[in-house]
Amino acid sequence: MNDSTARPDLPDHLSIDPRSAHHVAAVFEHDIGIRFNGKERADVEEYCVSEGWIKVPAGKTLDRKGKPLMLKLKGRVEVFYR
Repeated sequence: MNDSTARPDLPDHLSIDPRSAHHVAAVFEHDIGIRFNGKERADVEEYCVSEGWIKVPAGKTLDRKGKPLMLKLKGRVEVFYR
């Protein structure tokens, strides 16, 4: 079986938080990469290709619920399987 046929299509909007409506567990069974403005990023928590943004943690800063504070960066987003 070809490895590319076993992989699900990458969604337009994806989040690593399992509680999010945009979380797709089947995608995380494979190694994915995210390129933002031509540079590969490993710290992306959520992305949207059509709207052109990613969310990344703002250092070690936490919100009042103990989750990392997120920054929304806008630019060209490319998503791919490694």
